[in-house]
Amino acid sequence: MSLVQSALIQLSAANEYFTRSTRGLQESHSAFAPSPGMMTVAQQVAHAAHTIDWFMEGAFRPEGFDTNFEEHAKTVNACTSLVAAQTWFDKAIASAKSIVSTKTDADLMAPLPAGPILGGAPRMAVFGALTDHTVHHRGALTVYARLQGVVPPMPYLD
Repeated sequence: MSLVQSALIQLSAANEYFTRSTRGLQESHSAFAPSPGMMTVAQQVAHAAHTIDWFMEGAFRPEGFDTNFEEHAKTVNACTSLVAAQTWFDKAIASAKSIVSTKTDADLMAPLPAGPILGGAPRMAVFGALTDHTVHHRGALTVYARLQGVVPPMPYLD
């Protein structure tokens, strides 16, 4: 199996598990946050989507990752609709797959630019990091769902 195929499988799995874990959440849950100052349901999903885009951009641009996290937070915090956030997530996954499909294994083994985010690691490392990040937020969202009386399904079984 090629690295490109492996990356595509990782993206598909991250998408499937995230979508399955969060499918019990409805638009009416969009503004729910467990405590003031925490991200809402919509913002959690938007953040996961934004970060997929961020990982893909950072992996393949010469200057690496944009670390203006304050601006990233503004973009995510502006999202108030779960449906809009889910659409963003779906588009981010599709875009990531499209980008990866144009790469070679050599492209994925090329080192990331020096810096604080995976500096010098092969570009392929972003897919593990992306998956870990997505897992973190789907886990948080299953807690949010339970706090709203929604029992999330087992992510690995349909």
